[in-house]
Amino acid sequence: MRNLLNVLLVVAVGAAVIVLSAITEPRTSVAETKPVSLDERVAEIRTTLGELAASGEVCGSVLIAHEGVPIFQAAYGMADRALEIPNRVDTKFNLGSMDKMFTSVAIMQLAEQGSLSLDGKIEDYLLDYPDRAVAEAVTVRQLLGHTGGLGSYFDSPGYLEAHREIRSLDDYFVLFADEPLGFEPGSQFGYSNSGYIVLGLIIEAVSSQTYFDYVRDHIFVPSGMTDTACFELDAGTPNLAVGYTTRDEEGNETDEIRDNFESLPMRGGSAGGGYSTAPDLLAFANALMGNRLLSPESTGLLTTKKVDLAEDVGYGYGFFDRIVNGYRAIGHSGGFPGICCMFNIFPELDYTIIILSNSDWGCVAASTPINEILLK
Repeated sequence: MRNLLNVLLVVAVGAAVIVLSAITEPRTSVAETKPVSLDERVAEIRTTLGELAASGEVCGSVLIAHEGVPIFQAAYGMADRALEIPNRVDTKFNLGSMDKMFTSVAIMQLAEQGSLSLDGKIEDYLLDYPDRAVAEAVTVRQLLGHTGGLGSYFDSPGYLEAHREIRSLDDYFVLFADEPLGFEPGSQFGYSNSGYIVLGLIIEAVSSQTYFDYVRDHIFVPSGMTDTACFELDAGTPNLAVGYTTRDEEGNETDEIRDNFESLPMRGGSAGGGYSTAPDLLAFANALMGNRLLSPESTGLLTTKKVDLAEDVGYGYGFFDRIVNGYRAIGHSGGFPGICCMFNIFPELDYTIIILSNSDWGCVAASTPINEILLK
């Protein structure tokens, strides 16, 4: 599953450092430049995305908000090719790793209540963790920032055999519970899906609720998110987008389009794989930035980078913190065969950009022109 994990990281980190081609033509002086209005930029984005969708490069749902209010919403391509169901603005898309934002907010809520400490060890909350060396060494803070040394359950040799049976966090946990740490906790950054499953189990232990119930009651409902959950794939949930990929189960390119069911877990969890809509994610952005989920200090702690990953790209606790076209952006992305999602809040400009795609690279194809046109 190493190639599959690399696909996820390309979107989660690599897409965050897309370099736009430099403009080589002579610049017009400021006095000669006619200001481009927001309406004109939105119109240009609409035209450009329409052209990219017509060529098959963009597929999914796109929402752009200014001051918390949508100024652009559109959907492209098919949610289900076999049934010829088109994507809608409110189609539910698999988020990939974007669920990590919900998990980090949940952890911080419990920390604010005094139910846990960010510097507490795994052993303080999961008394039966099978590897005592791991439980005694790794802190909640390190799990949040991917510096704990845990790896990814995708790399487990048993993942592809077990993925259709995964319905709980415990089902993920058994895939990596006995694995040793990859490095000394706190010594380096190592993007860890397994670490976020452990965070979800800590949430369950501390709150006495399942992870799914906790985030519903304390994040989704207070935010007004009515179409967000870790839906089980065989539950018949309406309006779910089917992911389409040209990669096989190992992440290798095949040039043949197929659905991604052969590699998805039956139910997502605290590391990723839940479903949401663009309008719901805007509601989450508004609740987060409006301090309805956490105090301003806690929100700032989560969204401020703790480690540099590349030029202009850092990671906080469950949130990327980067510079895009000269402006700060906080949020997360999600990538997997048939899944490509981006969620970015621009605090200085008061923009929120949400791109959800059920194709391998649809969000990247859409984000490049959006950033180039909007962030002038």
